[in-house]
Amino acid sequence: MRVLLTSFALDAHFNGSVPLAWALRAAGHEVRVASQPALTGSITAAGLTAVPVGADPGLDEMVKGVGDSVLSHHADQSLDPDTPGQLTPAFLKGWDTMMTATFFTLINDDPMVDELVAFARAWEPDLILWEPFTFAGAVAAKVTGAAHARLLSFPDMFLSMRRAFLAQLGPGPADGGGDGERGPHTEDSVGQWLQWTLGRYGVPFDEEAVTGQWSVDQVPRSFRPPSDEPTVGMRYVPYNGPVPAVVPDWLRVPPTRPRVCVTLGLTARTSEFPNAVPVDLVLKAIEGLDIEVVATLDAEERALLSHVPDNVRLVDHVPLHALLPTCAAIVHHGGAGTWSTALVEGVPQIAMGWIWDAIERARRQQELGAGLHLPSHEVTVEGLRSRLVRLLDEPSFAAAAARLRAEAVSDPTPAEVVPVLERLTARHRAHVRRRPGGASTPCAS
Repeated sequence: MRVLLTSFALDAHFNGSVPLAWALRAAGHEVRVASQPALTGSITAAGLTAVPVGADPGLDEMVKGVGDSVLSHHADQSLDPDTPGQLTPAFLKGWDTMMTATFFTLINDDPMVDELVAFARAWEPDLILWEPFTFAGAVAAKVTGAAHARLLSFPDMFLSMRRAFLAQLGPGPADGGGDGERGPHTEDSVGQWLQWTLGRYGVPFDEEAVTGQWSVDQVPRSFRPPSDEPTVGMRYVPYNGPVPAVVPDWLRVPPTRPRVCVTLGLTARTSEFPNAVPVDLVLKAIEGLDIEVVATLDAEERALLSHVPDNVRLVDHVPLHALLPTCAAIVHHGGAGTWSTALVEGVPQIAMGWIWDAIERARRQQELGAGLHLPSHEVTVEGLRSRLVRLLDEPSFAAAAARLRAEAVSDPTPAEVVPVLERLTARHRAHVRRRPGGASTPCAS
């Protein structure tokens, strides 16, 4: 079958699709990856075939322009609908409006959608797998009749929040028509935008444009928000992105004392997205501890250091899936790729999650006993040092991390998921016939 993957142009959101893309290729399927031109180098570096569509979305300009308001709206804000008093109607409406206006419509602008739809019409994919914010993939699927699914690399807080938001809407359809009256927080910005976008192709909007027909979820079950949406679980397989993945000589020798990894991730290096972790503070917190620290910092991050303790090894990059099996703990910024790699390697974590789903991952990790959350208001030398000492001294953390690893690797591998995708796509194809020009209609049953 032909499979089209699509993600907006940010490595952190694309990287999670690479192992499945290669599993599909290894099974003999044709695979293309569509994104804005800025991601082309990362796609081809992964050995995949790129389809550039639209123009680069200007994410750095967005962060510089309205980023402060977006980030401050979400900073240290729980996104868990079950947390009392957190997801108020005012917050949810602000989130819906702000994210649609400043992010969703930016990374799925009209030229990107139009070119993706044009490619899908010409290439006729059987299945479209889309990064959960790249709604252009859902639009292309609904226009052409392809089966489609979201590919999740982080807990699905977006859909949980949307469910909470829609539950607070008054009666009447999403476009504001009908006889029912609505309250003050009722306009569905995401729905209205997708309704208008699909309407340009003569296709009606329904919630499938937001949820996909099903989801492929790489997050272990213990971290998945409650949902009745069809889901295919899949084991997370670490992929380092378009950076050298080389095992250095020093990593081939077992450490003589507990090794701790410190990393701030790669996204902050290549974008204007702010990192809330003060690296100098982190190294001050570990100074004097009887541990070996491996800190992955580039030249700009090293320039922020006032002092490098004797027990710290500075490296620009080392593949985490090679480093972490030698580590007793990891201290990191809360990013999804770093968190997922540490989880599948069974390493206790201190995650300094301060925004969006990073908060929920860190909190849930702490609830399950496999790590500790360091919220932004507690990011101090003592706050970090005391947590790290606990993590290393109390065996329960390592035991809980090992249990989560066992849960994570019990999910099917990408190769094992491919036959499931084949069956789901065939089932969809049996119920849909395509008309000339790429549109589709349900078959009579």
